[in-house]
Amino acid sequence: MSRVGLARGPNHYRGLAAPWHPGFEPPELAGRLGSAGAGAENGVFRAVRSALFALGLDAERADSPDWNPLGSLVQAGGSVVLKPNFIRHWNPRSETDPEASIESVITHGAILRAMADYAFLAVGNSGRVIVAEAAQQDCSFDEIRSIAGLDAMQRHFRDALGAELEIIDLRREFVIFENGVIVSRQNLPGDPQGYREVDLGRLSFFENSGIDPNRMRGADYDPAPTSEHHSNGRNAYLLSETVLSSDLIVNLPKLKTHKKTGVTLALKNMVGINGDKNWLPHHCLGSESQGGDEFPGGAVIDRARSRLTEWGRALLGRGLGGKLIQAYRRSESQLRGDDFIRAGNWHGNRTTWRMCCDLNRCVYYSDAQGLHLDAPGPVRPVLTLLDAIVAGDMNGPLATRDMPLGVILAALDPVALDLAAVRLMGFDETRIPKIREAMASAVLPITEVRNARDVEIAEAEDEPGQVSGSVRVYALDALASPRPFVPHPGWLNHIEGSADKDVDGVSKPEEVTE
Repeated sequence: MSRVGLARGPNHYRGLAAPWHPGFEPPELAGRLGSAGAGAENGVFRAVRSALFALGLDAERADSPDWNPLGSLVQAGGSVVLKPNFIRHWNPRSETDPEASIESVITHGAILRAMADYAFLAVGNSGRVIVAEAAQQDCSFDEIRSIAGLDAMQRHFRDALGAELEIIDLRREFVIFENGVIVSRQNLPGDPQGYREVDLGRLSFFENSGIDPNRMRGADYDPAPTSEHHSNGRNAYLLSETVLSSDLIVNLPKLKTHKKTGVTLALKNMVGINGDKNWLPHHCLGSESQGGDEFPGGAVIDRARSRLTEWGRALLGRGLGGKLIQAYRRSESQLRGDDFIRAGNWHGNRTTWRMCCDLNRCVYYSDAQGLHLDAPGPVRPVLTLLDAIVAGDMNGPLATRDMPLGVILAALDPVALDLAAVRLMGFDETRIPKIREAMASAVLPITEVRNARDVEIAEAEDEPGQVSGSVRVYALDALASPRPFVPHPGWLNHIEGSADKDVDGVSKPEEVTE
């Protein structure tokens, strides 16, 4: 049975300021916080702590000064990577929607702060704790540092512990877009430890998929690198050496919807450990009848747009046609809006979920010594802690509406956590391929979960006078959505728990059984 720890806290981050001090002194952190225990209580910090407690980490010593929740996952002197979701530094929806903000787009700094405290507790002041993320190409990492309070956190740990919280922007390039066209590029230092090519070969989720590598399209104009790294028995990814060689990865995703995979959550958050996102297949050229998943059906306007997009890629790849294509995209937005399906942004995308599951195989079967394709199970621990204090729905992952939930989830199994998160959203996991197929696969398994009955929820119930309170354990099926989410337009009426059994001619998949 796979357990998911659940804690309820405030459904907002109001009243908090970097470096996000806890405002109370848990016994296990006594003497390690400096003046950080003073002031108003940080309910987000308490919820993170309660989720780790509910998960059962170091249960024998809970509520004692010796409690060390990450101590069984990483040794003193080891290295911990904290992997947030810092996809972009603004939410365009907030310009017109008062119920939208950056808070539903990125992992909040208060989550990072709490996990950094417990990471340093486990590895000691001489160990390494590293915040590492490859945000979207056009994200300003300086803005992210400010929003998340990373510099203030660095100063706190230097002053309180004499320890260094490392912060790494894993990207090798920053770009500026105007009307969907790259107008400038800037090289970045990237991972100081470099990058590692990880080739799953024929143990990839793309094996026997029927997908034509020549139709694969990635994150940049030139499709050649995407196809080349996923053809002739090769399925390779360029990943951060800092992440792969770490002793423990703490995955810190945001709960929100996603245009290409339905939801973001634990599995999708591993996209942010890449050194070259053009090695990542995002969709395949053309309609389903053509062997692609770019758009549904075969409408003339969509086929014409696809051809124009390919023509535009070729021109832009040679530095030509920028102004013309910008004008076209402005006109298209005025005529069709922004919710029409394009670039694989719909439930028929057969590509992104495979890439996402591949990345998890790369992570769970790699360590400092390399890739272990012959291992019977994962060779490294990954702890996932999900930020659902303020979650996001509608046009995720970039233009979300704020959904105040006040929940933190924690798990050692990423699929168990994603199942719990999907239930909180009011979605049907059997219609989300990356979750359904990860459960079904026996090749390089990344989960022990085969169906919803394999997951239990352990919910922390704080009681007056107790530091951690008690824990109530119940079945996943008893976890209800307090407020059903609205999916991305390309997934609307497809993944909701109340969706019809047959949508757009696609039968609802059977639940995976043992």
